[in-house]
Amino acid sequence: MPPGAIVCRSLWKIFEAGPSRVTALKDVTLNIADGEFVTLVGASGCGKSTLLRTLAGLEEPSAGELEVGGIPVTGPGVDRAMVFQNYSLYPWLTVTGNIKFTRQLTAHTRDRTSADVERAAGRADALLELMGLKAVAGAYPNQLSGGMQQRVAIARALMSRPRILLMDEPFGALDAQTREVMHDLILHVSELEQSTVVFVTHDVEEAIYLGRRVVLMAPRPGRIDSVYEVPLPARREQAMKLSSGFVRLKAAILKRIRETSGLKTDLELLQKLSQRAAS
Repeated sequence: MPPGAIVCRSLWKIFEAGPSRVTALKDVTLNIADGEFVTLVGASGCGKSTLLRTLAGLEEPSAGELEVGGIPVTGPGVDRAMVFQNYSLYPWLTVTGNIKFTRQLTAHTRDRTSADVERAAGRADALLELMGLKAVAGAYPNQLSGGMQQRVAIARALMSRPRILLMDEPFGALDAQTREVMHDLILHVSELEQSTVVFVTHDVEEAIYLGRRVVLMAPRPGRIDSVYEVPLPARREQAMKLSSGFVRLKAAILKRIRETSGLKTDLELLQKLSQRAAS
C-alpha cells in the first residue's frame, strides 16, 4: 500500500470519565488515497477533530482498525504531521529556528553528521522560500501577522517530509483575504510535496475549494453521514467559487449539515435560544 494511504475500518472512540460516557466516533470507515486532499465538515460535536487526532496517533481508538501505508497506527509518527488552529510556535525562536526545531526533534536519538546538518539547512531554506518567509527568517513570532505565523507552522510541519499532513481548522482565525491566499498556497504546497492532506473545517466553501472529496460528519454520535465528490479540476482558481456546480454543491452540503444537526435554519436556532431565554 502507498505510504500516504489511510484506511479506517469501523473506528470507534468512546470517552469515559466517571459516570459519563461519550461516543465521539461511531463505526467510521474511510479510505483516503495516497496524495489525496480530503476535507471534513459537519456541525460542532460531530467528531471531526477527534478523527483527525486519532489519525495522528494522539488518540487511541476504542475499537476498529486504522492503518497508514498498510501499517497499523499505534501512536504518533514522523510520517504524519499536524497543524492546529492556534499556531503553537515557540516564542523564543526565530522563524528559521521554529522551522528547524522539528528536524532537531526527529534526529535527537541518532548521531548527526555534517551532511545531516547541511540537508536540514537546505530543507529549511527551501521551505522559507516556498512559504514566502525569506524576508522574515530572523523575526520572532510576536513580530508576525496571524497569516505569517500559520505559514511558519505549516513549514515546520513539512520540515520532516511527512507523507500525511493533518490540518485542524488552520485558517479559522484569519481574515477572508488572507484565507484565500492560504488556500492557494496549501494547494500548491500539497501538490509540490505530494502530500496526503486531511483538512478539518467548519467553512463549507473552504472545504469544497480545497478538497477532492468532502466528508460530511454527523453529531451525537460522531459518524460519517455522506461523502461528496468535488466537480472541479485539480488546479483550482478562486473564480471557480462562482460556478453553478460549486454553488449547488455548497447548498447541498449546508442543507445536509442542518438536517444532521437537527436544525433546518439558523433562524430556527435563534428562535429556540430566544424561547429559552424568555422561559
